[in-house]
Amino acid sequence: MQTKHIVNIGNSQKLDYIDDNSVNLVVTSPPYPMIEMWDETFGIMNPNITKALENEDAMEAYKLMNGELNKVWEEVDRVLVPGGIVCINIGDATRKVGKTFQLFSNHSKIINFFEQMKYQVLPEILWRKQSNKPNKFMGSGMLPPNAYVTLEHEYILIFRKDNNRQFKNDTEKENRRESAYFWEERNVWFSDLWLDVKGTSQKLDDKKLRNRNGAYPFELAYRLINMYSVKGDMVLDPFLGTGTTIISAIASGRNSIGYELDPNFEEYIKKSIKNSKNSSNEYILNRFEKHVVFVNNRIEEKGPLKYTANNYPIPVMTRQELNIKLSLIKEIKEKEEFIIADYEDININDAKNKIINKKLKKSKQMTF
Repeated sequence: MQTKHIVNIGNSQKLDYIDDNSVNLVVTSPPYPMIEMWDETFGIMNPNITKALENEDAMEAYKLMNGELNKVWEEVDRVLVPGGIVCINIGDATRKVGKTFQLFSNHSKIINFFEQMKYQVLPEILWRKQSNKPNKFMGSGMLPPNAYVTLEHEYILIFRKDNNRQFKNDTEKENRRESAYFWEERNVWFSDLWLDVKGTSQKLDDKKLRNRNGAYPFELAYRLINMYSVKGDMVLDPFLGTGTTIISAIASGRNSIGYELDPNFEEYIKKSIKNSKNSSNEYILNRFEKHVVFVNNRIEEKGPLKYTANNYPIPVMTRQELNIKLSLIKEIKEKEEFIIADYEDININDAKNKIINKKLKKSKQMTF
């Protein structure tokens, strides 16, 4: 298996290099309107935003910032296939402009716009990013009524274009089965509250780059890609940032394309992608390890499981997991305008040794 990946430096309000109806999944985190670190970026897109902020007209700036994002969502609609999914990680903002402090509900603005484009709004995920900072509380402390609740979560908004995706022939259906996830992963991933995904550092050491970025963690993008696409699909991130979505797409066996406005990020992104092989493979093997822990405990508590996976000597909970197939990255290389990833099947003995070395409990049914 081989996948291709493209890093485009440019404004995603015009996805010039992407054909209509050619993307299966969008996973992205745009600049958050009314978060101060993004003021300059939005101001470059539209100088009227800078003027509105200078004039302390918060609502005008807020409206114009979301208007710039809407231009990207319109392009996303053009390139997305019918049945395709859009996942947007967005946070609301709290800010004092002039004498007024208020919440700016970015997630509701995006939902309203996708509703206008006739998308199906699917249940959203709350990503809880807890903060232990002593100054996280805002307002007048212990004196009512002018203190404010903490803002420690972000949203993962999920939209579908048109109706459910169809898998029409035997090849497509088999690929879908091989793209399955484990039953216990489903129970965690498809919860509407994610407490176990830790945030990633927003600071960059490279002096050529902006001091902070909007990067989300590998785990977040990897989950969404595996939840809402199948192997070989095309994944798009119109706000690529440090390249996490492409790294996650490679680990998942998907193709991908990303757009980043800041040209200073290109070298950093490509270096990060090409250096991601070992960490991605470790993550994939850890999925096996976690599954072995789960089934060992399950068998010990409730007895043997009914099914064993076809590709690995591992019990699974359901028929839908029988053909699950995970691959490791063999090589990541740059070739002309593409980054190419080659894969190899997991060596079951290597996985076995890794898991046994963890000194896990073994059952009669577990062949590991």
